[in-house]
Amino acid sequence: MPGVLRILDANANRAREALRVMEDAARFILDDPKLSKQLKQLRHDLAGALSDIQGLSAWRNTPGDVGTALTTESEMTRAGAADTAAAAGKRLSEALRSLEEYGKALPQTACGLAEKIESLRYRGYALEQQLNTALGTGAAKQWRLCVLISESLCPAGDWLKVATASVHGGADCIQLREKQLDAGELLSRTRQLVDLCRPKNVGVIVNDRPDVALLTGADGVHLGQTDLPCAEARKLVGNQLLIGISTSNLDQAKQAQRDGADYCGVGPMFPTTTKHKPLIAGPAYLKEYLAWNQLPHLAIGGITPENLGELTDVGVQGIAVSSAICQAANPALITRNLIEAIPR
Repeated sequence: MPGVLRILDANANRAREALRVMEDAARFILDDPKLSKQLKQLRHDLAGALSDIQGLSAWRNTPGDVGTALTTESEMTRAGAADTAAAAGKRLSEALRSLEEYGKALPQTACGLAEKIESLRYRGYALEQQLNTALGTGAAKQWRLCVLISESLCPAGDWLKVATASVHGGADCIQLREKQLDAGELLSRTRQLVDLCRPKNVGVIVNDRPDVALLTGADGVHLGQTDLPCAEARKLVGNQLLIGISTSNLDQAKQAQRDGADYCGVGPMFPTTTKHKPLIAGPAYLKEYLAWNQLPHLAIGGITPENLGELTDVGVQGIAVSSAICQAANPALITRNLIEAIPR
């Protein structure tokens, strides 16, 4: 029995520590009061479930624990905050399972620990999934200029020429926005873009089609409010793709974050002939979004060299541009001018 009690003590500590790491992510990274409260409550409920086992910590023997010196290289590195929280979630699940199984070795008349831990374990699974979804890939970048490429906007339909010029002009992201293309042609064009952009470390985003993005090795997919819901897309692509969501108000942006988005399109900033919008969110929404500042952004909608100053005045860090570049006589020059106008 002493060995069992040592196991329970060790895993109780693991579970509490994991929950604290997860709670900190919800509190300080996501600023999510509801999720923070749920994780905190689970931590307190775990302490309550273990409180009936008197003197559990008395069985702790850290100097004599043969496992304290055992480690792996991966334990000492994390790819970022999302990876840190995901590792904590896995550690929580493992610790709760061990508590439940070894709790069965205790006299059930003493505390019924296994049954209590089983309930907590299921709650932990749900909160782990919710937290991981909300943190997205953890790999999102704040692009400065994303060029939205549509064949119909390009002179003579030469979309690849415009994409190439945009990359040469300094664009750090290209989004292929072709809603009418057959899937096979879209697949082919995306692969051409990836071949063009990958050597120069330029992001490639596919509009609407996570399947095409996955198959071509693109960096991500961009979804509108009426497209495949972000939370469902995240289930499909896991952490293999960045997901961007178009938003026109802060409520949509906050929902996008909860659903696992990595960045938000913010707009429309100005009227545009590319895509009719009944409501122009304008620079006022950009200012509100920047005050929230939880996800990278791309201001979008009718942006030109002439009106960009209205956005830089409120602190824009990234823009998405279509017509002003695709229809330009010199796309590389316009791209360069726009980038140079955005303060670093």
